[in-house]
Amino acid sequence: MTLDRRRFLYGLFFCSVTLMFWGMLPIALKLSTGFIDPVTFTWLRFSFAAVVMLIWQARRGKLSEFRNLSKTNVARLMIAGTMLIVNYTFMVWGLSYLHPGAAQLSFQLAPLFLTLGGWWFLKERVFWQHWVCFAIMATGMLLFFHPAIESGTGLTGTGFLLIQVSALGWTAYALLQKSLFKVLSASNILLSIFVYALVVMLPFTHPASLLELDIRDRWVTLFCCINTLVAYGSFAQAMRYWQTVQVSACVAMTPVITFILTEACVGIGLFHDVIFSAEADRLSLSGMALVIIAAITVQLLSPLLERRRIKTLQQLTIATDR
Repeated sequence: MTLDRRRFLYGLFFCSVTLMFWGMLPIALKLSTGFIDPVTFTWLRFSFAAVVMLIWQARRGKLSEFRNLSKTNVARLMIAGTMLIVNYTFMVWGLSYLHPGAAQLSFQLAPLFLTLGGWWFLKERVFWQHWVCFAIMATGMLLFFHPAIESGTGLTGTGFLLIQVSALGWTAYALLQKSLFKVLSASNILLSIFVYALVVMLPFTHPASLLELDIRDRWVTLFCCINTLVAYGSFAQAMRYWQTVQVSACVAMTPVITFILTEACVGIGLFHDVIFSAEADRLSLSGMALVIIAAITVQLLSPLLERRRIKTLQQLTIATDR
């Protein structure tokens, strides 16, 4: 087997694992809304990840990176941690009002927020093609949610807004994380945030409620805790073998996986007391397709447009020198 083929297969495997685990997560989070409050549940997920990652990083001898952190970097880590808490918590709250697939699709506006954040705070270039894709994405969202808009259902609107707060929290975390890469590895940034969340969220949690969970609830809780580590670990491995654009385009398909898995649960009667069919019509499904296509196109276009811009600048520089 050639090296390129091996890298492709490894990348495909890890990207598929990421896709499946992120696709399953909204369903598991939806199940959790019936037996535990979002703050306690988020705290538990962070605590589990913090303990596992602390042991992992200590065994690898990677904790020495924290010795030379400045006060500014510590402040950035704390703000990033707060934003990731917002991301996790509001996602669970949003799922109290939305179908898992609809929640995952609503979160696809996060790339728009991230692009705007990079343009505003990091002075990154945004091309007109990006704006066209984002306009298509917004149109797709309107088409997908048209039944709720036409009927004036307030609960869906509330859920959508909660998911957007979650997306904004993730965007702020991602931008802050990018500014910290020069002083900390991605693993240590996550470790810092998980430990911060463990401490900060504790006064607002009800750990005693965890003792009252039945067998099914405990399995759901354990899955959500493990999901964070497996999904992010697989995502990091996929990035080693595939280009960023390939991984991002693959991950943009997550809402489709969530929809398929949700409908499969409905079809076999699994979790019938919590999980229901989206009952999306053709117009709604067309809207979902537009959102997915726009999200993938943004990921594929970005590096191509950036390379074209750099090439144009180089040609101008050569022409000027002459």
